Amino acid sequence: MMNLSQHRRLGELLVEAGAITPETLDEAIPEHERTGERLGEVLLKLGHVTEEDLKRSLARQLGIAFESLIGIKIQDDVIALMQARSVEHFNVVPLRLVGDTLHVAMSDPLDVRKLDELRLHLTRDIEPVFATDKDIREATKIYYGIGGGTMEGMIAKDDSADVVELDLDLVDDISEGAQDASIVRFVNQIIMAAIEDRATDIHIEPLEDHLRIRYRIDGLLYEAAVPASIRSFQSAIISRIKIMAEMNIAERRLPQDGKIVIRKGNEDYDLRVSTIPTPYGESVVMRILSRTSEFVTLERLGFAGAHLEMLRNMITRPHGIVFVTGPTGSGKSTTLYAALNEINRLDQKIITIEDPIEYRIDGVSQIQVNPPIGLSFAHCLRTILRQDPDVIMVGETRDTETAQITIRTALTGHLVFSTLHTNDACSAVTRLLDMGIEPFLISSSIEGLLAQRLVRVLCPDCKVAYKPEPSRLARVNVTNDSTADIEIYKTRGCERCRYTGFRGRTAIYELVRITDDFRRLVVDKSSANILKNCALADGMKPLRHDGWDKVKAGITTIDEVLRVTLEDEMMTGDAPGPGADAPPQPVIQVPDIELPQAIPSPEASQAPDAPGRPVSEPESRKPPGGPAAL
Repeated sequence: MMNLSQHRRLGELLVEAGAITPETLDEAIPEHERTGERLGEVLLKLGHVTEEDLKRSLARQLGIAFESLIGIKIQDDVIALMQARSVEHFNVVPLRLVGDTLHVAMSDPLDVRKLDELRLHLTRDIEPVFATDKDIREATKIYYGIGGGTMEGMIAKDDSADVVELDLDLVDDISEGAQDASIVRFVNQIIMAAIEDRATDIHIEPLEDHLRIRYRIDGLLYEAAVPASIRSFQSAIISRIKIMAEMNIAERRLPQDGKIVIRKGNEDYDLRVSTIPTPYGESVVMRILSRTSEFVTLERLGFAGAHLEMLRNMITRPHGIVFVTGPTGSGKSTTLYAALNEINRLDQKIITIEDPIEYRIDGVSQIQVNPPIGLSFAHCLRTILRQDPDVIMVGETRDTETAQITIRTALTGHLVFSTLHTNDACSAVTRLLDMGIEPFLISSSIEGLLAQRLVRVLCPDCKVAYKPEPSRLARVNVTNDSTADIEIYKTRGCERCRYTGFRGRTAIYELVRITDDFRRLVVDKSSANILKNCALADGMKPLRHDGWDKVKAGITTIDEVLRVTLEDEMMTGDAPGPGADAPPQPVIQVPDIELPQAIPSPEASQAPDAPGRPVSEPESRKPPGGPAAL
């Protein structure tokens, strides 16, 4: 152990670098003396310094180089010098070969024993370089693939042992990796990597010549770097997942659904598992839901100004129904949870019917539907009316029976929230009419319609201002705002956002307030276009309008808004409804310009050209580089 004077020099280096204050140093030294731990470890444990700042200062103190591994290019012949198992065992990454000396990145170059073992293992001289544990883990995933060491271990064994080795017990804490079975460890590594990368879904897809694993991050799919040999263990990997989800592993011809409950560190997660048969084996998708996610407020979801005031007015009504519409994965449930959390008070009885329960809300009675035993949305709705609820949330209005009971529940003095799959807010009325709901019932019960889409949020650390082409600007600047003093931003990519240029997502909305004129049009069974023109005359802002506001605010990009909104946001074909004497909304006539076929390439964004670079689907929309949530 170093003496105290050496620790003080490290502390002085950290103070000089601005990483800590003198007061912080004075606080950490007594803890170091009491525990005997290194001063740097004490500062790191107390949260006073980041790992990178600590390693940089240690490198200066010891005269050892520090390198950030983000964005570096390691030659294939250097990677071939070490197997994945050795890299994971020693927790190092080979960087370059200088003569006969191999430079390796280590989190602790002071570990003399590890250095001696590494020299003996590789039979060559080793030159250590400081790097953070996080960078070493990321570089290992990129160059050796997720679970590369585990896969090499399985290949080294007899092929017949690979499937027999499966452990049938559920792993409660996947971060511990205490199971002996290689397949178990590999599946755990796949799930752990997805959680660390903020993925919402894991896709395991058998193709003709390989097994592809992709993560959905911020709404787009990215291919995970995995060893090429994974294809040989496809059946064992899928069987392990099915066992964890309590599925029938013998049935491979029919789709199946299941659920896995796991723990990583102090957080619990629910994994919704779905399998479907394909010509090359079963395709598996796992939706990741955190049980401990912090509730998002309406403001953080992207509501502001008039939208926020109008929505709060709707969700505090004594009765009626509010529909949230949008495609799958557009954040409808998150918006409803935020609304419920806002009105969740001691004097309100709130009951939800969901499939599945995505978040637990303290003080709210939540029901998980179970169709195989007859517990459907409609059955739950009939039953919970005897529970004296004030507010009811129906996860999804899927069929005519559920729609009828939901509408009638709203008419009997209850406030009801639900979702529908439609392209815009006004189409919700058309959808209900298609379900056979009487127009007068719809008109009498609906209090608000909300449509939404999710757009990715620009990384605040690397976004750059630019001047877009006038033609592209005209497509999103639907209100003809002057852009002279507006800064429009685009992506660049940095370490914080993994060179995607985005970090997290927010929503854009169109909110329809139900007026008397709108109700009359509903009773007359007017088309969605007429209803939309009526809503526009009453001040509704279409999705692209709200998207333009977020582009002006520097929150997202023009490409993101164009990606999730329709070209004809402003309706022109139908006359406005009754009472629409407000000034007509401006309509921008622009040439029919083809949508971009590619987001700027990694080279243009200065992203690292490394193996295993995540790719999105479709291939024509590849975000730069590799892989936040509402």
